[in-house]
Amino acid sequence: MVNALDQIIDIATDGRHLSRDRGFLKVEEDGREVGRVPLDQIAAVIVHAHGITWTTSLLVELADRGALLVLCAANHQPRAVLWPLEGHHTQGARMRAQWAAKTPFIKQAWKQVVIAKVQMQAAALASIGQPRSTLDRMTREIKSGDSTNIEAQAARHYWPRMMGTEFRRDAGHTDINALLNYGYTVLRATTSRAVVAAGLHPTIGLFHTNRGNAFALADDLMEPFRPLVDCAVRNIAANEGPEVTPSAKQALARLIALDLPLGDSISPVSVALNKLATSLALSFERRKLDLALPRPPDALTLAGLGK
Repeated sequence: MVNALDQIIDIATDGRHLSRDRGFLKVEEDGREVGRVPLDQIAAVIVHAHGITWTTSLLVELADRGALLVLCAANHQPRAVLWPLEGHHTQGARMRAQWAAKTPFIKQAWKQVVIAKVQMQAAALASIGQPRSTLDRMTREIKSGDSTNIEAQAARHYWPRMMGTEFRRDAGHTDINALLNYGYTVLRATTSRAVVAAGLHPTIGLFHTNRGNAFALADDLMEPFRPLVDCAVRNIAANEGPEVTPSAKQALARLIALDLPLGDSISPVSVALNKLATSLALSFERRKLDLALPRPPDALTLAGLGK
């Protein structure tokens, strides 16, 4: 179960050793303890540094709790992930239902995800004083499976207004793109954990179907949440510069605790992702689509992300 205490643990200093110690993840450097975190509070461990070692017992404990270990490249893009073999108690049945889902069902699910994403982008633009009317109009034009590719059209409208006319989204760059990479990695890890916990297979996506993408379904379900990262990165870059500093990482990791409107209540992002993944799993089983998609927070909240 994902809860509001979930933490993202970032390992960015070379040569550290990670181990399990009486219910804690213990971090050591040259045989000296430099930190510890309760295992029950960890959503994911993200490793960027070199020369990191860990004990097998720690990895087993993380897997037993559904926490992921994510290994990243220098540009903060994830390159490998360790996730548990077992998720929900009905995992086998849910994966079979997921695999057997018909194309019209998948297309309708993707349509709902894209609508939620574009609505979040519209709210993000409005929070920085940009008109949202174009994106609002686009949401009404999204068809089954997003057959007219409104998602890409919305992105072309959104990015210059969110990040400036000179910005180009390129995950391989080390400028503000590296900040986005890190924020999306946090989101991706949290979404992957929710997917596994719901008994679904993260490789079988709705739209992202690249054979080499082990995160396909996570990449699908995180789409409506991406603009939260974008808002935070915009503020971090404006106030501190585009470097991926420890304070920037902390600000981006805190996003999983941000409260979002969901149904008749408010849920932290980590819980909202868990509810979304569970609603998709139940939809597969019942063959009736009913996704728990979040609504955008208020403009003041969006404008304050990353500050």
